Amino acid sequence: MEKKSAEGSTSLPPIPSKRYFTIGEVAQLCDVKPHVLRYWEQEFTQLRPSKRAGNRRYYQHHEVLLVRRIRHLLYDEGYTIAGARQRLGEERLLESAVKNEYDRLRARVQEVRADLESLLTQLRS
Repeated sequence: MEKKSAEGSTSLPPIPSKRYFTIGEVAQLCDVKPHVLRYWEQEFTQLRPSKRAGNRRYYQHHEVLLVRRIRHLLYDEGYTIAGARQRLGEERLLESAVKNEYDRLRARVQEVRADLESLLTQLRS
């Protein structure tokens, strides 16, 4: 009997803490066939595992997470390939906007801190 997560998808095994994963390992971790992974590499430009001798694919942890995200969009949320591609692009834009806002706020906090330290120095003298 398969376990279902809150999103209704089959629960996937935890991702081991290692640097590289073969296509077979990723297929098991993400519950998809290796040929599906090879197809998704053609459809999703973000998915680019490194290739070594004999054209063997090696996925990194972030790519396994991306495969799981793609799988969720396609299988659980019912997106088409084009829709999933667009959704991932929107998510990347949102992440970029959030990072930019974080950087802007961090710089502002540093400015305020420098002003407060300057004021404290003036008050002490």
